[in-house]
Amino acid sequence: MTRASAFASVSVSSALWVPSSGAAVSGATVLLGLPLARRVALAARKAGFTRVLFEAEPGIPTDPPLTRALSGTGAEVVSSGTPAPTGAVVLPAGGLPQVSWLRARLEEIEIEPEASAGVPPLEGDSDPGIFVLTAPSDIRAAERWLMRGLVKDSEGFMSRHVERRISLAISRRLASTRVTPNAMTIFSVGVGLGGAALFLSPRTAMQFAGALLFLLHSILDGCDGELARLNFQESRFGGVLDFWGDNLVHVAVFGCLAVGWSRATGDPLPLAAGVAAVAGTIVSAAFVYLRTMSRPKEGPQFTSVTAAPPTRLSRLADALARRDFIYLVVILAAFGKAHWFLVLAAIGSPLFFLALVVVDVSGRRFGRSFS
Repeated sequence: MTRASAFASVSVSSALWVPSSGAAVSGATVLLGLPLARRVALAARKAGFTRVLFEAEPGIPTDPPLTRALSGTGAEVVSSGTPAPTGAVVLPAGGLPQVSWLRARLEEIEIEPEASAGVPPLEGDSDPGIFVLTAPSDIRAAERWLMRGLVKDSEGFMSRHVERRISLAISRRLASTRVTPNAMTIFSVGVGLGGAALFLSPRTAMQFAGALLFLLHSILDGCDGELARLNFQESRFGGVLDFWGDNLVHVAVFGCLAVGWSRATGDPLPLAAGVAAVAGTIVSAAFVYLRTMSRPKEGPQFTSVTAAPPTRLSRLADALARRDFIYLVVILAAFGKAHWFLVLAAIGSPLFFLALVVVDVSGRRFGRSFS
């Protein structure tokens, strides 16, 4: 079988063609620690493409820099001038696509398999799902575009406007280092546990420092997911480690608040509040894990604490699960009243668990009514 016939036999819904003609930057150009071509290849694999072909630079049949950049991705480098497979998705020269953009192109040609999937060149970032580098000077803008794409729509107000600004700045500097997402998770958990221990002290300064470390944990906790998505290092183990690490920190904060308050007053009642807060946190975390994370799933990870269809109650549960509450802990700790938050947690954690159960039961009934 000739090369041309082999290309023609590729399924139109699985081939991505990346041309070199007209590209303003080389595929070996590094963006936040990864070459451009490698970013494209890994994004294409994640989107569902089974074959990714890169056209070599003119006059360089094997294009060693491009070949090295694609090592281990399964992508192929073909000679300059080789025709693109019929009906393949054709990336604009110098294009840097998001996974969602590539998935959308696959869906389009699955609906109309006979239609050409070629995409005309775009200017700058006029399409929110793809950035086309038209000159070497676009590299910094492309990196900023990549970082903006890491912000989730489901985040709370303070997380989006305060924590993400800091975590993105940190992740941008770590992207080209050997720091892994899982190492970042473990480090952030360590920071959170260190902050929790300071709540054992009755001194306002110590509790305020603990609250600030608790907030720093929350900020650093965003870095692991950012690094994972940025460097295509997402894994089920990493997601589970992050989930239970967060909950371990929350349990430690509630427990230390209770012990510290009880030691300061000589009253065992704060311990009861701590038990209620810790128990509510553990059962809620276990419930969320069993319902949304316990089985491997294809596609993107859950961004909700429930697997039920969206309702007002489920959206409220998602809102309550966000970590904007940490700012309340910081404010209360600044005035020596961090234990007030323990009272709120002792009441709110069990109620949150009940809300999760109600949402789940109502979601199952909704599903059966349409089965």
